[in-house]
Amino acid sequence: MLDKDSLLLRLAIGFDQLLNALLGGDIDETLSSRSYRRARDGSLKWQRVESAVNAAFFWQKEHCRASYLNERQRRWQWLELYDTE
Repeated sequence: MLDKDSLLLRLAIGFDQLLNALLGGDIDETLSSRSYRRARDGSLKWQRVESAVNAAFFWQKEHCRASYLNERQRRWQWLELYDTE
């Protein structure tokens, strides 16, 4: 598949973030991650969106959950990288 530093993967994540922003979400979050987070919080609408996104990425087990966990990890790495105190 795609290695974590590949240009194609970074472009896919950027497109996912753009789509999320166009749909009213945070510009730094992917639609996949938002779908998992909102579905987990009990939104039936977002549970349907999560199911649709997961179906689109059928070759990845629990794509939205994995996206959410990856984003959390990236945020911690970013904070550690730029934390100067």
